[in-house]
Amino acid sequence: MTEKIIIAGTGGQGIMLLGKVMAEAALKENKCVTWFPSYGAEVRGGTAHCMVVISDEEICSPYIAKADILLVMNAPSQEKFKSRLKNQGLLLLNSSLAKGKIKTGAKAACFAFTDIAIRLGNIKVANMVALGCLIAHKKVVSSQSIAKVIIEMAPKKELVTINQKALEEGMKLK
Repeated sequence: MTEKIIIAGTGGQGIMLLGKVMAEAALKENKCVTWFPSYGAEVRGGTAHCMVVISDEEICSPYIAKADILLVMNAPSQEKFKSRLKNQGLLLLNSSLAKGKIKTGAKAACFAFTDIAIRLGNIKVANMVALGCLIAHKKVVSSQSIAKVIIEMAPKKELVTINQKALEEGMKLK
């Protein structure tokens, strides 16, 4: 099993954290993994994306020309990365901030990740809502491994709680 995932949005949406949490969870499951971040020049508010490859076998390159999964958090990223999704790949789209045409041949799921995060009380956890949705659609890593990583990475207990709630809400999205 090899899954090539591109996660894209703007700086400040937690794009890199989402990818890093997924990569760390894969490591906990003894999978081979690469995490390849890319920041726009502006950082916060500019473009941001990362590429995560998770595999049962050695990974030759962290670069992804065509993704199995494309997770898009805003409209500019949708436009920029829509051609990078494989035919029959999975597109997960944050409908709170992106609308529009879906690539023909793709399996698409559109959910309001940002609106759900706002309802939970913290817009910054939209990334964890999206991650929960991703693992609900494709079992690339387990929710248990992600929960362990959240506990290890979160600097405060209240951040663990809200991120776990966001992950759980995202896992309900099918």
